[in-house]
Amino acid sequence: MIDFFVLGSGVSGSTIANVLSSKYSVHVFDKARGPGGRSSNKRFKNNLSFDHGVQYISPKSKIFTKYIKKLYKNKILKIWDDNHLDFTFEKKKLSIKYIGKKANNDLVKFNLKNIKKSFGSPVTKIYFKKKFWEITLKDKSKYQFKSLILTCPFPQLKKLAKKYLNKKILKLKVQMQPNITVMVAFKKQKNPPISSIRFDDDILAWAANENSKKRFKSNINLWTLQATLKWSKKTINKYKIDKTIMNQLISRFTKLTGFEKNKIIFKKIHGWKYSYNYKKTPYLSLWIKKYNLGICGDWFNGPKVEDAWLSANNLAKKIK
Repeated sequence: MIDFFVLGSGVSGSTIANVLSSKYSVHVFDKARGPGGRSSNKRFKNNLSFDHGVQYISPKSKIFTKYIKKLYKNKILKIWDDNHLDFTFEKKKLSIKYIGKKANNDLVKFNLKNIKKSFGSPVTKIYFKKKFWEITLKDKSKYQFKSLILTCPFPQLKKLAKKYLNKKILKLKVQMQPNITVMVAFKKQKNPPISSIRFDDDILAWAANENSKKRFKSNINLWTLQATLKWSKKTINKYKIDKTIMNQLISRFTKLTGFEKNKIIFKKIHGWKYSYNYKKTPYLSLWIKKYNLGICGDWFNGPKVEDAWLSANNLAKKIK
């Protein structure tokens, strides 16, 4: 019987799996078709792709900075050029922006390199049988593991594991915020020497120039657009059926930048209903020894990649 079942292949799931794999057998499951979670990368064609989730990593703490610099030294990550425009004119300290050498899920792929993993595997039920966990997938298949690690967002955690969480945990005031992202490609459109643009707008918050990440050379210009929080809240439950939502974001981008709509050759929208949580909880992770159940994720501590990594490492210490 395998020691640990890890649900989720994002930053927290891949990190905890990587740390535990030095002493235990680990199997990672994810409902998505590939690794990354919110750091997923969408391939357009050939080597052209969009980072439609996490845009970059700017480490703050000493321990995480040390880890990121190690990945940079090993050429897993690289530095994104600093030609970033900010039309909100907020006073912010300039920080180094690290990105994946090939895609922003490179960190996750590195963590999961030698770990058993299953994608396209949604979990529908978990059940603790005194000494082990029985996990049921959507296709009705069942697996048994000694311990269980959950890295899903708080609302999904409560739905899946309510029976094993005490009232104090269930009543945590966690407000997961949504995010809407649009990927758009322009053919033969003059591409400005800009890495990203932060807008002072009520619909469009941010646009990233994928070509500026220097992962490919092409006369096709790829841009990732992110909606404002206000717009995301308004549209998250209907973006899949209402095509005007995607078109409104694109129209706002073309109006503000001068890009031409008639040169668009690809467009796709993606929504993250439970993208991030701004406020910290009293915990950094949870290890419920009674059930051999571990819980980690960025939502414990904040909205950044760093928060997910810190939560996973904190859980690993509790388990050891």
